[in-house]
Amino acid sequence: MAHDHHDHDGHGHDHGQEPPSDMALRVKALESLLVEKGLVDPAALDAIVDHFEHKVGPRNGAKVVARAWSDPAYRERLREDATAAIAELGFSGAQGEHMVAVENGPGVHNLVVCTLCSCYPWPVLGLPPVWYKSSPYRSRAVIDPRGVLAEFGTELPADTEIRVWDSTAEVRYLVIPERPSGTDELGEAELAALVTRDGMIGTARL
Repeated sequence: MAHDHHDHDGHGHDHGQEPPSDMALRVKALESLLVEKGLVDPAALDAIVDHFEHKVGPRNGAKVVARAWSDPAYRERLREDATAAIAELGFSGAQGEHMVAVENGPGVHNLVVCTLCSCYPWPVLGLPPVWYKSSPYRSRAVIDPRGVLAEFGTELPADTEIRVWDSTAEVRYLVIPERPSGTDELGEAELAALVTRDGMIGTARL
C-alpha cells in the first residue's frame, strides 16, 4: 500500500530540482487554459489554495488536541459534543458538521477510515491524503488494522485494543492521541507542534 505520510521535503539532493509530475503538468496546463479563456480568476484560485493551506488543515486539529490535553473542562466538552467544542476554537463548516472525538489511551488505540469513499473532517484536518482514499487502505483498515498500522511503522502491544471508526457523510471522527510523556511544562502552542495529521487519523502514535 502506497503511503504519502513521509516528509519528502529537504532531502538534500544536489542535482537540482526534480521535474514536476505528469499530473502536476496537466493541472498547470488546465489552469492556464481556463485563465486564458477568462473562465477562472487567478486571484480566486490563490484564495482557495490559501484557504486550504492556512485556514483549514491539520494545524487546526492540532490546536483542538492541545486544548484537550491542557484543559480538562474543554476535554469533557469535546467528549460530550465534539462539533460544538471544536467550533469554540473557530473550526467548523463543510465536512465538519457532525464531529466525534475518540481518545487513545492505555490499552486502546483508535483508527479512522471511510470504507465507502473518502469522508474526512476538512475543518480540522484539511484535505485527505492520497492513501486515505485508496482502496487498499479503505478495505484493509477494517479487516487487518494491526497490519495496516504496522505498514505505517506503528507497532502496538499485542494486548492493545484497536477500535476502527468508519466515517460517513453524517459523522466524521478525530482521534485525540495520547499526550507524550515529559510534556507537562509545555504550553498549548508547543503541544500543538507535537501533533501530526497521521496521529489524528490514528495511523501514527506521537
